[in-house]
Amino acid sequence: MPVVTLPDGSQKSFDDPVTVMQVAENIGAGLAKATIAGYIDDQLVDACETIDHDARVRIVTAKDEAGLEIIRHSFAHLMGHAIKQLYPDAQMAIGPVIEEGFYYDIAYKRPFTPEDVEAIEARMRELVEKDYDVVREVVSKEKARQTFAERGESYKLQIVDEIPDDEIIKLYYHEEYTDMCRGPHVPNTRHLRHFKLTKLAGAYWRGDSSNEMLQRIYGTAWADKKSLNAYIKRIEEAEKRDHRKLGRKLDLFHFQEEAVGNVFWHAKGWTLYRLIENYLRDKLDAAGYEEVRTPQLVDRSLWEASGHWDKFRQNMFTAHALDEDLAIAIKPMNCPCHVQIYNHGLRSYRDLPLRMAEFGSCHRYEPSGSLHGLMRVRAFTQDDAHIFCTEDQITAETQAFCELLLEVYRDFGFEDVRVKFSDRPEVRAGEDAVWDRAETALRGAAEAAGLDVTLNPGEGAFYGPKLEFVLTDAIGRDWQCGTLQVDFVLPERLDAEYVAESGERARPVMLHRAIFGSFERFIGIVIEHFAGSLPVWLAPVQVSVLALTEKQADYATEVANTLKKLGFRVESDLRNETIGLKIREHAMQRIPYVLVVGAREAEMQSVAVRTRAGEDLGSMSLEDFRARLNAEIAYRGRTILEPEDTTYRH
Repeated sequence: MPVVTLPDGSQKSFDDPVTVMQVAENIGAGLAKATIAGYIDDQLVDACETIDHDARVRIVTAKDEAGLEIIRHSFAHLMGHAIKQLYPDAQMAIGPVIEEGFYYDIAYKRPFTPEDVEAIEARMRELVEKDYDVVREVVSKEKARQTFAERGESYKLQIVDEIPDDEIIKLYYHEEYTDMCRGPHVPNTRHLRHFKLTKLAGAYWRGDSSNEMLQRIYGTAWADKKSLNAYIKRIEEAEKRDHRKLGRKLDLFHFQEEAVGNVFWHAKGWTLYRLIENYLRDKLDAAGYEEVRTPQLVDRSLWEASGHWDKFRQNMFTAHALDEDLAIAIKPMNCPCHVQIYNHGLRSYRDLPLRMAEFGSCHRYEPSGSLHGLMRVRAFTQDDAHIFCTEDQITAETQAFCELLLEVYRDFGFEDVRVKFSDRPEVRAGEDAVWDRAETALRGAAEAAGLDVTLNPGEGAFYGPKLEFVLTDAIGRDWQCGTLQVDFVLPERLDAEYVAESGERARPVMLHRAIFGSFERFIGIVIEHFAGSLPVWLAPVQVSVLALTEKQADYATEVANTLKKLGFRVESDLRNETIGLKIREHAMQRIPYVLVVGAREAEMQSVAVRTRAGEDLGSMSLEDFRARLNAEIAYRGRTILEPEDTTYRH
């Protein structure tokens, strides 16, 4: 006779064991209709799960985060159902939930086409309209193997073979289609309505490039039509802002096959890069950081000593000298090299905190399928820094870093910043007692810094817990950029020490910290945040000076040269083309200001000012225009997005 305790504290008694769905039905028909799954004593379970003991129960609907995740996972199975009906020879691999959607990896005898994806989506819509029940069966490993062997599903058989013999397996039936999953899943396809298949991609089985290539179909799914439409609109806006397209259009950078995952920076793009680098360098100088430079090629022995060889060697580029028996790695990160500088000479407690910064050029092997413009590259520059300090200094250094980080983000137009606390991962270096100290110290420092953090369990670095700083851009997307990690492990492994006030030797704590993460990715984020219309202080070209006719060429040149001498980035257009054509071309290049000079401007020693948004500001003196530019540059990126277009205005 189980007694069920509900979230509001009320209790219901039942004569016999009941399912989660029956509890919902007992509460009310409306709730039962909306029920997707439930929690029994904090464990998420299917709606068909039986309760045979006194328990706390919470019903899960589409309004819950867990409910939405279940909907998305069930959509992956629904897609499998549709694919197997349309393409019976296809073999299904894995179909997990991802942020804002789901995907399924499939093996098939030919590449799928966009037309195939349209057909799959259409069949999925036909299937959900049938409102059929999704049936769960708990089976043995032997039964699961027999089921997928009969269906010729070789990838599912590989998964089954890796499951321990005594583990229970759940099969979910979508009519004639069978899939395997931990669950839970929706009880009926009436919960599956609001979705869209989004794209095709390739993916290696198990994510291993030595395995066969599969086809991946992505989809998005939501609890209601409004959320789906908002997502589709956001994706359309993201397409317009794609930094790869804007990089070509604005002549900033390009990629090519001869240097996969490496950026070819054009003059304008490199100007943007240097502006950001110099900006951050000034900030770090003012904050008391020493800038250093460490080698690109470092012997394997250092990476083994630090622990990075075991953790990262599959992502490291290595080299062997032809006439020497050397194993050298191109550095994938800067941390061990910074410890070498720290260790070069005896340090005292009076030297701490020591803040060591490097714009470190790093290389990591990323599978070609994971590369994505500036966002995921093989060669990148970290805005890396390490703070060597005492345990007592962790809080003060964390506070100072957080203030610096938030100030930098505000200057780039990012006001909405969330913080995650990532604790110890399953595979890690160092004793639990060391991790206890590190996590306690970081939690205390985050509290002292006034940070509102959410837990990101198990996602810490292998050597220490970390704070992750997540930016929200102009169209609501999240980007994890900055990090702060507390490390008691690496100083121990690499024998870093200092002379304490007592005269005894002690280990420093190492704070790993970054604001951008990598220059390349951050620049990509900034380009998309501003839709290519960079604020004046970041624009590679701030002003274009256009001569109305050839007769004003000399005056246009004079204006351009004057502004250049004042430190502005200026180009002139003296072509014998119509002024309308020239204005349109320069506006399309997202240049903040276009100055038109004709006979009247030459006579009055003035300029006619237009913005890239097409706003005519009229004529003004060069001195007034200079003052306007300086004020806007001082204002940095704190600008407001007009909803009707992708230009930024005050």
